[in-house]
Amino acid sequence: MQKAIIIGASGYTGAELAHILIKHPKFELTGLYVSSQSQDAHKAIADIYPQLKQIVELSLQPLPENLSTLAQQSDLVFLATAHEVSHNLAPLFLQNDCQVFDLSGAFRVNHPQFYTDYYGFEHQYPELLQQAVYGLAEWNDEQIKQANLVAVAGCYPTVTQLSLKPLIENDLLDLNQLPVINAVSGVSGAGRKASLTSSFCEVSLHAYGVFNHRHQPEIATHLGTEVIFTPHLGHFKRGILATITAKLKVGVTDQQIQAAYQQHYANKPLVRVYQQGLPSIKAVEFTPYCDIGFATKNGHIIIIGAEDNLLKGAAAQAVQCANIRYGLPETLGLI
Repeated sequence: MQKAIIIGASGYTGAELAHILIKHPKFELTGLYVSSQSQDAHKAIADIYPQLKQIVELSLQPLPENLSTLAQQSDLVFLATAHEVSHNLAPLFLQNDCQVFDLSGAFRVNHPQFYTDYYGFEHQYPELLQQAVYGLAEWNDEQIKQANLVAVAGCYPTVTQLSLKPLIENDLLDLNQLPVINAVSGVSGAGRKASLTSSFCEVSLHAYGVFNHRHQPEIATHLGTEVIFTPHLGHFKRGILATITAKLKVGVTDQQIQAAYQQHYANKPLVRVYQQGLPSIKAVEFTPYCDIGFATKNGHIIIIGAEDNLLKGAAAQAVQCANIRYGLPETLGLI
């Protein structure tokens, strides 16, 4: 059994991680941690998330001052923390031979200027940016097997890249016309911290981060092509639905598109490609799947991708990456 801990366990993603790991047959969840200043410190996680009663019988502990001892007692750590916090914590755990699965954006892009421009802090660990493996599980599994630091892909980038990558890799798209991505997320994507802009009573449906959202360069970097990405906040709790419009190369058929998806995902059990019909959030919420469907007309394709932002877009993918890293079936503990 590998001993696992979660830091940032009081958030929505942290709670999902705890729910998965407590039942995992090969990972032993040994601790839940929050900032020493957190109002949730010393509370039972089940008191915050009643659905975890009699399932996760652990309390949220404040992070100790001596992180080296904690790291030495653990085999792997899941960082469900803010970007700057992950940036500072990851090196300490790596120095003590503890595998890091970071769910923030702190190590996703190997360009230090990216963090200054989009995250508002100066990255201090360029050597770790080079070492970090991007945690898009279906595409980087061979690299993840060797990684000590996995930068789990963001929620919007996961559904977007899983939808587009097979077509780009098979040279089916005319990228002179940039793919246009319109994606809608539930309010849980904004986190648990109270904010008027993400208050359920204030949200209707609106776009945000137009032309400057930090996930756009993450998507573009790992796709290898520029995209136009517009996120939206919807009046529902969880899930992401992405509608992607792209131009096909002349003569590309539906059969070629379907074959490209099957070639890449036939042995990837957490991606479900539709033979007919289109995905919905209802089909994926509370599951670790990403569902993909498409339609074509007049040389264009519309791809619909759907995922649960807290699971395939965060916690489930992090555990999927950990399974791969430890040579386990990638769906272990998830299905």
